[in-house]
Amino acid sequence: MKSYFSISALLLAGWLVLSCSISYKFNQSAIDYTKTKSISIQDFPNIAPSVYAPLAQQFTEALRDRYTRQTKLKIIPNGGDLHLEGEITGYNLTPLAVTGSNMLASQTRLTITIRVRFTNKADPEKDFERTFSAKQEFSNDSLFDSIQDELCTAITKEIIDLIFNDTVATW
Repeated sequence: MKSYFSISALLLAGWLVLSCSISYKFNQSAIDYTKTKSISIQDFPNIAPSVYAPLAQQFTEALRDRYTRQTKLKIIPNGGDLHLEGEITGYNLTPLAVTGSNMLASQTRLTITIRVRFTNKADPEKDFERTFSAKQEFSNDSLFDSIQDELCTAITKEIIDLIFNDTVATW
């Protein structure tokens, strides 16, 4: 009797595994590669009133890298089937939590704002001009100069995710 139940349990488990499979496909881009083969990404100059010198180059290179890694598009200097251009328009530090009798901020927020113009030769209805912004808060226990690169990298990644999603992603 014991072996009958164990065989039945194994058969039932096997049937459940075979009949109840879940399929999930993760597709990072919705590009019709028969119509769209290239992308041109212009340098994004920093025209913000407060300028962090390395930001323009870091942002542009990280943006190009994202399209290189996650699409089959060839990056060309000009005239791509897709085209991205724009500028860094904001680099702002905002004090948040004021504490103590000396009224100093214990938290500060760094916000980066980037204006983007996107052109899609294959589907001009998808063209846009849009502003993207992201922020990171940090404690004033740290010197800003020592964490500035780390903050800019995190903010840049977030903005690039937004741009990528709005230009070629399927979700």
